[in-house]
Amino acid sequence: MSKEIKIKHRCATCSGTGLYVGILERDGAAVVCNKCKGLGWQEEIFVEFAGREERKGVCRVFQASSGIVIGDGEGIKLSDFGGMPLSDWLAGKQFERGMENRTYTCPQQWAQSAGVTGPNFEECKPGHYFSQCRLYANKSECWGRWDRENEAV
Repeated sequence: MSKEIKIKHRCATCSGTGLYVGILERDGAAVVCNKCKGLGWQEEIFVEFAGREERKGVCRVFQASSGIVIGDGEGIKLSDFGGMPLSDWLAGKQFERGMENRTYTCPQQWAQSAGVTGPNFEECKPGHYFSQCRLYANKSECWGRWDRENEAV
């Protein structure tokens, strides 16, 4: 049985003061911190980690969702979104090239959501919606280019 640990810690929101000063509080004004209710501290209960627990109902694991609903239905399978079987993930297998959500995302969109370095394509301009890219309808071509430029990686 896992052990519960109760910790009284300094409130991170108000730095232990009980008072919050944000962008709306000026000229010496402060409000009572709504996280600790002005106490300056919070108490949390943690359960000691004794090993990863089973997540019922999961059969496939993805590195990122890219803001896209992932699920079966209407001719779509979980594997259409990339990823790997849960058993592989539990065995410690790492995500590899080809396990990205190549059907519904472009390489830059996927990389951004997965927290990895994405392509440095001239067409990938910051501040634009991925879906507005002139190449978005042909994502598979971008994935092919991404694969060719990263063959040695």
